[in-house]
Amino acid sequence: MPPAEPRFLTLADVADVLNVTVRQVRSLLHAGELRGIQIGGRGVWRVENSELERYIERQYAKTEQALADSGLDTVDDLNA
Repeated sequence: MPPAEPRFLTLADVADVLNVTVRQVRSLLHAGELRGIQIGGRGVWRVENSELERYIERQYAKTEQALADSGLDTVDDLNA
């Protein structure tokens, strides 16, 4: 029986989750911000589901830190 979620995601899948373009996902991979693997001779990229979740958690932490550093408590404070 196959798993409920695939272990590895295509760059298009990652882009959909993050609501960004595939080009932006490639940029994250090449910058080392998002971990992925290349498979096969053509260098097809895949991102493990758990790596995507870790990236998202790091981004939340960075955002919280940036808000704290700026003296704001929430994103709503940016719009006030």
